[in-house]
Amino acid sequence: MARTWRYAVHDEPAVKGLARELQVPGLVAQVLLARGVTDIEAAREFLRSRLMDLHDPALIPGIDDAADRIVAAIADGRRITIYGDYDVDGVTGTSLLWHCLNLAGGSVDYRIPDRINDGYGLNPRAIRQMAEEDASRLVITVDCGIASVAEATLAGELGMELIITDHHNIGETLPAAAVLVHPRLPGSEYPFGDICGAAVAFKLAWAVCQRLGDGRRASPQMREFLLSAIGLAAIGTISDVMPLLGENRVLVSYGLQGLHERASVGLKALLEVSGSEGPLQAEDIAFGVGPRINAAGRLQQARLAVELLTTSDPQKARQLATHLDKLNKDRRSLETQIFKQAKKQVAEHSEWQDAAALVLASKDWHPGVIGIVANRVVEEFGKPVILLALSVMEGTGKGSGRSFAGFDLYSGVAACAEHLEGFGGHHAAAGLTIRSEKVEAFREAFAGYVAENHVVTEEDRELKIDAEVRLADVTHKAVTALDTLGPFGQANPRPRFAASDVELAGDPRTMGEGDRHLSLALKTNGRPLRAVAFGRGEWAEPLRTTTRPLAICFEPMINRWKGRESVELKLIDWKVDELD
Repeated sequence: MARTWRYAVHDEPAVKGLARELQVPGLVAQVLLARGVTDIEAAREFLRSRLMDLHDPALIPGIDDAADRIVAAIADGRRITIYGDYDVDGVTGTSLLWHCLNLAGGSVDYRIPDRINDGYGLNPRAIRQMAEEDASRLVITVDCGIASVAEATLAGELGMELIITDHHNIGETLPAAAVLVHPRLPGSEYPFGDICGAAVAFKLAWAVCQRLGDGRRASPQMREFLLSAIGLAAIGTISDVMPLLGENRVLVSYGLQGLHERASVGLKALLEVSGSEGPLQAEDIAFGVGPRINAAGRLQQARLAVELLTTSDPQKARQLATHLDKLNKDRRSLETQIFKQAKKQVAEHSEWQDAAALVLASKDWHPGVIGIVANRVVEEFGKPVILLALSVMEGTGKGSGRSFAGFDLYSGVAACAEHLEGFGGHHAAAGLTIRSEKVEAFREAFAGYVAENHVVTEEDRELKIDAEVRLADVTHKAVTALDTLGPFGQANPRPRFAASDVELAGDPRTMGEGDRHLSLALKTNGRPLRAVAFGRGEWAEPLRTTTRPLAICFEPMINRWKGRESVELKLIDWKVDELD
């Protein structure tokens, strides 16, 4: 998908003025202005992350009632079961809350549904089983349940007390749980609604710790727990692709700072196998730690990830971390295979290439991996995508979709609900269940809805560039200064620059499984720099045959390896330099 490079306006007096007031390098000021941060106080607040900027847990609807019920259940010796989602957000939130209630002396266990057999959210079979074992227990959901209307009713009929904590989109009907804890419930005045499920669990744990202390302050032991728990909330926030603005910046900034020092034995083992050393960046979580936790859920072993994050046995932690690392390698292999097959399907159906959206299906695809592949297909074709993994035996399929250019995917799927067995999700991602014989009708209806209700503009295809720079100015000192704008991720991407008159200093080299990635040696005015293009192994041949200088779009990073640091460029796009 060809993209138009769009440069941010460079207002030199404004850049100099902001740099002077903030006492930061001009390049940092330029990026702030490019991101729309023009007010001095707003810029200071953006650069300053303080724990005191976290909002009071009591502002989240339902949290006081939930905390009171949990403390009462602990005092009464009742069994407490945490029912968490199988993704990273659910796993970290479940582990966090388990640690809190265990430290508080609670009789606590956890359940994680199977992605394939149980599906997303509360499961009727699990509810009945828990009721048969002990209907007097307190059940607390993490990162799920707000859409489980029938299941909440069933839990009530079976006599179980249910607290739902979630952050996902709220439907027309709220579940009839004892308590709902959600930052965006109707009438909510919570100042920042875009927190993840693990962050909601963190706020609930905070409220519980307050009650176990003097009512406002936690005891020293529980305060230390909360400081360590921020790390798990940070992992959930990054992995669930939440906007790294406002309260999320505070959680992630402090979570990353203390992760090595305060990590549990399981998390330390996971950091080790993922190669995360030195000061942690959000990218270390997004591409290292998160995928290994997620692989367990995608390949039907999510409970092992919670086991890893809650164990106190170093040997068991190493074994589990190694197993999750292997699962992640298996996941990557499946992902590569499915992506190739998806591209082949599109190539074989010319009419799909012109459609407003893609719905691709196969009986050979693993339902736990298709969501990740859908992201790659969106990047490849520039349109909303839904991938369906069909079951030969059951005649049904599980689907996972990803949006493009701001399209409301949840609304699009909901508009085609007559063809589906069930669905859920939010603006950017959705999941669904479908009968195999309904796939064609759904494909036509969904693509038609997108065509009628969404227009992809030139701006949607733009590659926004913060500034044009000389590669000679991309020094270690400059990149370190730019890192003060982090943590980087959703809604606060790493600064992106363009440079011209760049030459190859050697043949491009593919690397990684399936030659998926690309390693480049670049130079300008004799200065060499290494660049990596992730997921762009196909660029090797056209770059190798290019004889003219290049213009490149890149994100500068500090590469840390065995105690050494060097500047490295993450190549985003390139073209033949148009300058003579």
